Amino acid sequence: MTETKPRLQVVEDDTIADYPISATVRLDSHFFVPWNLKRWRGSEFRRHGYADPAVGFFGMELFFVAQDETPIGTLPVDDDSLAFLLRMPVERWKELKARAQSPLHGWYQVQCDNGQMRLAHKVVTEVALDAIGAKARNDAKHADDRMRKRLNTIAKHLRESINGAAMYADNEELVNQISDWVEVAYPGGSATVKRIKEALNALSTRR
Repeated sequence: MTETKPRLQVVEDDTIADYPISATVRLDSHFFVPWNLKRWRGSEFRRHGYADPAVGFFGMELFFVAQDETPIGTLPVDDDSLAFLLRMPVERWKELKARAQSPLHGWYQVQCDNGQMRLAHKVVTEVALDAIGAKARNDAKHADDRMRKRLNTIAKHLRESINGAAMYADNEELVNQISDWVEVAYPGGSATVKRIKEALNALSTRR
């Protein structure tokens, strides 16, 4: 009697993580990706890449392609889309994907806030989050710089360009009120002398 060997079964994990970056987040000037060389040199994926250079090359391509995807740092789950991103026939992609060390090493499925299932990679996600954080800090700095310049411009005009207004130039509260009024009345507009005069007249009627 022939002994029947038990068949291995794939146990699927129903727990799928939520991707931490919204599909609405964009990086308009994402031209530079920081790369931890020490981490890369010691990675398992790189070691296997030496044995199969094609896998290593296309695996790294996916790291960088993901930076331009939505959400940032993710990949599609279907073979047709992945093959298109790598500009290769889908049959060629499936052959690479089927190798013992796949270009998708380390990628896993996630749920995105736009309802899509995508692929994510721990390191790629970290890089994307760092880039978003840097952009937020940079945007905040530029906003602070613009506001500081705007307030200085208003104070200067009060001091030098508007008769009888020099006394208000050092009144920080009033200068901020003028800035707020101009921003509401002329969204995105500069604080010109004419607009500052309008703001002074409007604010004086509130008192």
